[in-house]
Amino acid sequence: MATFFNIGAGFKEGLPLRPWAAELLKKRTAENSKDNPDAHCLPMGLMQLHEHPQPRKIIQTPGVILIIYEANSGLRQIFTDGRSLPPKDVDPWWYGYSVGKWDGDTLVVETTGFRDDVWLDVNGSPLTESGKMIERFRRPNYGSLEIEVTVDDPKAYTKPFPAKVSQRNMPATALLEFICQENEKSVPHLVGK
Repeated sequence: MATFFNIGAGFKEGLPLRPWAAELLKKRTAENSKDNPDAHCLPMGLMQLHEHPQPRKIIQTPGVILIIYEANSGLRQIFTDGRSLPPKDVDPWWYGYSVGKWDGDTLVVETTGFRDDVWLDVNGSPLTESGKMIERFRRPNYGSLEIEVTVDDPKAYTKPFPAKVSQRNMPATALLEFICQENEKSVPHLVGK
């Protein structure tokens, strides 16, 4: 199972990284992840958000599902109105462009159009503009949400790989306002090794 720090924690042989990506991950880890976007109040990668301990709220409307993340006040749009993913030359986004459809009781979401510098986890497993994520959101019972993710990024990885996330539902909970830059004093201390 994926963790907030290491999406490849459950892989006996580690992630199927290409040599350049393995070197980048090694460098990021050796530097104590000092350049992680979250540490600089920038948006996190989707896997970091899935694993983040702060809550999120999912709002479903007829044409779009919104996920509001308390962490860095992130907002994700998953279009369910039948549109296709945008063309390959679209301006890249931190969270990519997501389209979803229902397959029985499972929401299947396909996302492309990422920036070239996304971090999948705190350690710094990379995701590039060639990346594609397929997520399968399912509620096995009232209090749980399971997300099965397939990461497919041929630029950074030798083959697609799965990750699984389990979340607890808290439907009557309000999100707190989270302003990352307010009273921020830790960035000058992020020096790595």
